Amino acid sequence: VQLQASGGGLVQAGGSLRLSCAASGRTFSSYAIGWFRQASGKEREFVAAISRSGDSTVYGDSVKGRFTISRDNAKNTAYLQMNNLKPEDTAVYYCAAQVTLNRGSHFYDYWGQGTLVTVSS
Repeated sequence: VQLQASGGGLVQAGGSLRLSCAASGRTFSSYAIGWFRQASGKEREFVAAISRSGDSTVYGDSVKGRFTISRDNAKNTAYLQMNNLKPEDTAVYYCAAQVTLNRGSHFYDYWGQGTLVTVSS
């Protein structure tokens, strides 16, 4: 499956953005989708993941209560709604796919190219 993340940009602290992860190739609904982020000079961090059907989600502690992951299998797209953004959310955000719901980036087989989110204070 090929993934393409989009929707990043510059936003002020307290603002919102919605990222999209569009998939093509293999059956989108066969894969759980995860979002990860990597800030400059830091390791990649788990943000959120959603199961193949969308009935299960998990979140990283730093985004819990502010970010919401969802998916529309009919549109082959997953989303990450980010609210109450903080400067520390600034990073390149990646979507990734694998068969089972998981927090570990090393489990994911397919990755999108990343989209930059910059939150100004």
